Order: sequence, then structure tokens, then C-alpha cells
Amino acid sequence: MGTFFSSDQKDHVLTVTLNKPEQHNVLNPKEMAALSDHLEVQANNDDIRVGVLTATGKSFCAGADLGELKDYNFSANPLEILSNRIESLPFPVICKLNGGVYGGGTDLALACDFRVGTTAMKCFIPPAKIGIHYHASGMARAVSRLGLGPAKRLFLALETMRGSELKEIGFLDYLAQDADQLEQKTQALAADLLALAPLSLRGMKATFNDIARSAFDADAAVQRQIKCLESDDFAEGRAALAEKRAAQFKGV
Repeated sequence: MGTFFSSDQKDHVLTVTLNKPEQHNVLNPKEMAALSDHLEVQANNDDIRVGVLTATGKSFCAGADLGELKDYNFSANPLEILSNRIESLPFPVICKLNGGVYGGGTDLALACDFRVGTTAMKCFIPPAKIGIHYHASGMARAVSRLGLGPAKRLFLALETMRGSELKEIGFLDYLAQDADQLEQKTQALAADLLALAPLSLRGMKATFNDIARSAFDADAAVQRQIKCLESDDFAEGRAALAEKRAAQFKGV
């Protein structure tokens, strides 16, 4: 694992933290590939029920290192691969936006299932200002999450949006007033997710992502339903409901 990120697992929560604060957590192709490989391994860890993606410093992520952009192999764009890897993680992922998010960093955030940010943070997507074309899958993800109008405001009109406006357009799901409240809300959301049935969350996340990509597979969704109905967790959920107690789900 490189020093540009850390990874910690505790009580079924995986926290991955970008750690290049002096460079606003910009990532070069090798770093993006290393992080993607790490997340691929974690995707197979059934002990993880919730993920948190965050960073150190004043910025969450400023995307790709532009100095190396001309050397990219765009048939295998490392930023696109990393964003897709984050989106495809089987467990729900919270993006804890410790600061501003810029350029390709917005795609990493939008690939997460939930985004928590502060009123002071800002978002700016500059490809048109420097003469490049944002990767198409990231644009599709932005339209899916935000709608065409807000996406064009960010990508074409180059609007800089702060926390309250990001909440209005749906970029942020939860808005905190400061860093302390950001931490509290992230922990509370993770706790809420941990209390729910892992198979249900994983199955519905996969179906939601298929729908968002216009790749809905009815048969796959039915199989996820059946898996839940045949699970021990469903039996536990029914028993807990009848006994008026909190369910203790095990993910099986």
C-alpha cells in the first residue's frame, strides 16, 4: 500500500483516506491503479458492511494529475477504472468530503452511494478551462446523479458551487456546518447502515446501480430477492419484528 492513502477496517467499516494534502490529493495513474487494486481486494471481504472514502487536508480530491494526462491510455483510463471500482463495491460507501472537490475528484465522490459535506466546501470542474474533454462515463454518472441541467452548469458553465448549492442540486445528500458535525453525521450514517441487513443493502445497491446505468437486469434483481428471502437474516428480521427488538443481522 502506498503512502498516498491509508486503509483501516474496524467494526465492519472500511475507511480509505487519501493522503496527499499538499497536492490537494491529486492522483497519478499509478496511484489510481494501486487504489483500484486495493478496493478490488476489499470488495471480496465479506466482513465489510460499510465503506467510507475521505481524505486529509483542505481538499477531498482534485482528480487526475494533469502533468501526466498526455500519457494516458484512454482505452483504459485509470480515473474511469477507479471510479467504476468504487461504484461497484458491493457494500454501501459514504464519501466524507473533508474539503473541496475538483475535476475528476467529483467522479470519485459521485461513484459513492452517499456524500456528506460542509457548507464551506466547494466544487469546480475545469476541463473546458484547460482544453480537455472529461471522461464520458463520468459525465454519464453526473447526469444520472444530478440531472442534465446541473451537470451542464458544472461542466459547461464552469460554475463554482458551495455546500448549500451542492445540497440543492443533489450532489450532497447531507450537509454539515463544520468538521465536527461532518464527522458526527458520517458516523451516524455508518451506524444506521450497519444496523440493516447486509444482503438487502448489497442486493438493492446493485439493482439501483444497474437502473442508473440503464442496464437493468430483471432476472438478476429477482435472484437477489430470492437470496434475501432464503437468508438467515430474513428469518432474524421477522423474529425481531415479532419480538419487538432490534435485529442482529449476520449477512447470511
